[in-house]
Amino acid sequence: MGRTRVNLQPIRGRVRTGLPALVLGAALLLTSACSGGGDNGGGGGGSDAKGTTAGAKSGTEASKASVSVKPDDGAKEVATSGVLKVSSTGGKLSAVTVADTKGNAVEGKLAGDGLSWEPARNLAAATEYKVHAVAKDEAGRESAKDTTFTTLTPQNTFVGHYTPEDGSTVGVGMPVSINFTRGITNTEAVEKAITVTAEPSVPVEGHWFGNDRLDFRPEKYWAAGTKVTVKLALDGVEGRPGVYGKQTRTVTFTIGRSQVTTVDASAHTMQVVRDNQVLKDIPITAGAPATTTYNGQMVISEKYKVTRMNGATVGFGGEYDISDVPHAMRLSNSGTFVHGNYWAPSSTFGSENVSHGCVGLEDERGAGDDSTPAAWFYNESLIGDVVVVTNSKDKQIAPDNGLNGWNMGWADWIK
Repeated sequence: MGRTRVNLQPIRGRVRTGLPALVLGAALLLTSACSGGGDNGGGGGGSDAKGTTAGAKSGTEASKASVSVKPDDGAKEVATSGVLKVSSTGGKLSAVTVADTKGNAVEGKLAGDGLSWEPARNLAAATEYKVHAVAKDEAGRESAKDTTFTTLTPQNTFVGHYTPEDGSTVGVGMPVSINFTRGITNTEAVEKAITVTAEPSVPVEGHWFGNDRLDFRPEKYWAAGTKVTVKLALDGVEGRPGVYGKQTRTVTFTIGRSQVTTVDASAHTMQVVRDNQVLKDIPITAGAPATTTYNGQMVISEKYKVTRMNGATVGFGGEYDISDVPHAMRLSNSGTFVHGNYWAPSSTFGSENVSHGCVGLEDERGAGDDSTPAAWFYNESLIGDVVVVTNSKDKQIAPDNGLNGWNMGWADWIK
């Protein structure tokens, strides 16, 4: 039998034309389905495509917000006030940080519309500052700017010499008194740079005596136990044209027990009251008829166990010069003291006024006897205690003669 031969080779022409046709058909069906979605009113497929495109653009599109900083980056000899300002256009400021090279931040205020920021106080002199500011546009996209500048180095400076001392415990009448080394014409800026706070809280206000002294006190004597903090932020403050503060300091002190002593110059007596309780009555001698003692509230500002008193230094010529006055406590800048007196007879105290304006208490020469009235009062007194003189045939002491601002009414004090 003969064999029939079968050809098993693939039919190439059908393979080349058949498969592409199937693929093309499937592609056409898929395209038709997607197009059908778009043709039927912009369905889900078409919307997704548009959203993806918009998202891609927003991710790379720059913020419309722009940050501007004055002074310019790298600026030198910049004024310590009135120059620094951060602003934004096309968006609102979301963060502003200004700090010196030691990391000390500058407190600032953002405008209500969020478009600008300015420092709350002056900048320090001769200091480099770094600024970092961020703004956001309506889409939440951020824009930032970083700059550096340096403030001026002043040729003329001033500081304030303050009392009481840091860490001290003082009496209830003690004001904060600051004497400046240069006369101040821009008093508002200088006063703004000094803050005095109390714990427990009480309003404390400043008052200028002339142009070189600023005192702070509450309306009434401090409460016993009050903690007082004084912050001097004078660095960079222009106190007068071309003269800048050079001082940054924090001072704290504590108010001790309450002690107020009342001198009756007519009755020749002195009553010491501590925490509203009478501690002691002491016979005294006050100013003689020709040299009377000031009336008014006076604050002990200095204490000397022994000191020299020379009449020539307070306008009395050579009437007296005593080198060893014991237990002396200053009440005024013009020479009023409470002090021990060893040269007058014992009978003088409680009966006569013989001094040159001071309040004298019986004492022993050398200040070595703690049993005398003068020694007792000296040992029981603090700087800042109040001594009130009444019934003297003299005028009331001036508020700026010593630490005696209590002789000014509150309404006048806060003017």
